[in-house]
Amino acid sequence: MIFLFLQIIASKCHLYDQKLNVITKCVILLFLCQQTIICWAAIAWTKNSPLSIEKVQVEPPKAGEVRIKMTSSGICGTDDHALKGLFPLNFPLIPGHEGAGIVESIGEGVNSVKPGDKVLTLPVPQCRECSACMHPKGNFCEKQDVVPSSGLMLDGTSRFTCRGEKIYHFFRTSTFVEYTVVPEIEVAKIDDAAPMDKICIISCEVPTGYGAAVHSAKVTPGSTCVVFGLGGIGSAIVMGCKASGASRIIGIDINEEKFPRARALGVTDCINPQKLKKPVQEVVMEMTGIGADFAFEAIGLSDTMVAAWESCHLSYGVCVITGVAPPNTPFSLDGGNAFTGRTLKGTCLGDYKTRDSFPQLVTDYLQNKINIDPLITHQLPFNQLHKAFELYRAGKA
Repeated sequence: MIFLFLQIIASKCHLYDQKLNVITKCVILLFLCQQTIICWAAIAWTKNSPLSIEKVQVEPPKAGEVRIKMTSSGICGTDDHALKGLFPLNFPLIPGHEGAGIVESIGEGVNSVKPGDKVLTLPVPQCRECSACMHPKGNFCEKQDVVPSSGLMLDGTSRFTCRGEKIYHFFRTSTFVEYTVVPEIEVAKIDDAAPMDKICIISCEVPTGYGAAVHSAKVTPGSTCVVFGLGGIGSAIVMGCKASGASRIIGIDINEEKFPRARALGVTDCINPQKLKKPVQEVVMEMTGIGADFAFEAIGLSDTMVAAWESCHLSYGVCVITGVAPPNTPFSLDGGNAFTGRTLKGTCLGDYKTRDSFPQLVTDYLQNKINIDPLITHQLPFNQLHKAFELYRAGKA
């Protein structure tokens, strides 16, 4: 309505030229960025409760913040863990962190994105100022809101309200909503040609899994790899191992329905630990004779972390943990073999610096250097989010 009004004025005055058009757009954007938006969101009111699709109020972005019109979001295992209360979080909250959208408005001081830009939300920020960001190998920014999670923006407040009650953010991304507000340091501008319904998983699944193999572990040609967990992250790890030239990839999961798809992605041997008469790491050692060159844990259980470690070659094996265990979860390793040369490391988002690297992953996809399409099993509208979680929990996604 405002835009139409300004158009009419301009046409009457014969002043509707390119300069006025720019001014008009700026006036509209300034007006919109000051307004609260009412839209639909999926709210978890308490842990272990069904998601409730409700109208929420989304405040305008403050200084250093970006408001995004969400177009697509993936479902990550971490979202499910959050809903089940496996992590200490504040409720009620809007989950989701694997998102793609279009910048609707920006707060004061934002200069890396502008309205209309296609962007990814980043579950871990890159402030480019802290010790992690300044280190060549660090990527777990000190301004993250993952461990521990406050559920609030950097200024300690929320941008969401429902039924007059404050709603908490999730990793400061909250992608299960039509509009979200995130800090600028958790937004990455991407190529305008990017298909939003696919590249949303480059916010988490692709760098976490694929990156664990090609960037964190640096899997070598001809190597043997073992992957614990063949869900979304595990599947992305398999793709990374294959792309790196691994000659043998052993996939381990208790859900055998995942095996045909895993083999199609590059798994050469599938194992169901529940059907074994001995620990799975012993079976892996027998299968390989010497142990795996690389082992990846993509489940988040202490037992599978130990099993992955013990599946590695004693001297030069590399064990990479991508699974997220609940806080204060201990796991014990045999100290007598800790000196032999085997390496244990954790990785977050493939050790990529998020704002610097994720746009390049999108470009790599557009240039057919990586293919993420096999990682997408279903595409559903927002109002079928419950069905999406049912498919995930049934092991079908």
